[in-house]
This record gives sequence, C-alpha cells and structure tokens, in this order.
Amino acid sequence: MNINKSDINYVEIHEVNPNNLMDLLNTQKIREHLIEHELFNSESINAWINSKKKVDATNGCKVRAIIYNHQLAGWCGIQYESGKYEVAIVINDKYWGIGKSVFNEILYWAEELGHNELELHLLESRPKYKFLQKISKNVYETEIKGRKFITYQVEVK
Repeated sequence: MNINKSDINYVEIHEVNPNNLMDLLNTQKIREHLIEHELFNSESINAWINSKKKVDATNGCKVRAIIYNHQLAGWCGIQYESGKYEVAIVINDKYWGIGKSVFNEILYWAEELGHNELELHLLESRPKYKFLQKISKNVYETEIKGRKFITYQVEVK
C-alpha cells in the first residue's frame, strides 16, 4: 500500500456516521484483535461514541476516527486507563498499511499533550513489532480481562 499522509484525516468520533462505526467494530477480523465484547447495535454504538467523546474531553487524551481516502478506516487515540496513558489503534484490515503512519501521528499528539511515555497493548496473537521494540523502554506481558497482551512502554521524544 503506497501511503500518502495527506490522504489520512482524523476527525472527531461523533462526526462519523454511527452505522459506519458499528459496521467497523462488528467486523470479525477486528474483533479477533480486541477484548471480547458483544456485537454493537444502534443503542450500544451511541453509548460507545459518547464514552469516547468523554475520553476525548479528558486532559491528556485524544480520540479520533481515521478517514483514509474519504473512507472510514478505523479509530485511534490516547486514552487514560488504569493510571496510565495508552495508545488505541483499531483499523479495518484492508487499511492495515496505514497503521505506522497513524501510530506516528499519535506520537506527535502525545508530544503536544506533554506525555513522556505511552503504553500500547497488543494481543499475544499479534507478532512482536521490531520498530515498537526499538522505541520502547520496556516490553512485557500483561493480562487484561483474562487475555494476554504484549505491552510496549513507548517513549515519547
């Protein structure tokens, strides 16, 4: 995938059609890489959007939908969980090639927000990423809601 950063736009999560977000989050391929949850319906997707709007309004946090070539590709952000700021990136598999660009944008946001480090949790089913290992001060296993994750403590420059 030949990626032009100018083809990626980040919009507030509530600006996206809830049905498009619901379709994205209910995609089986995406669900394989997330903590298990019920399929979204029109009520639960609106509650999810409202929860992400609250996260976005929290000091040190930022949540955005990812639009690639005018299509919803996913969502991403910096969230405050369990006393730490963490990276969230959820991308439709047909857009996985933009993941590193999205991650770099999040690091830029983190620097703007004054963070020194962020955590990134990837299910153990995911491969270990060399570029993440290089920029992490620590990589270790964690358990979240009964699932094992590889956690990267990423330093923000």
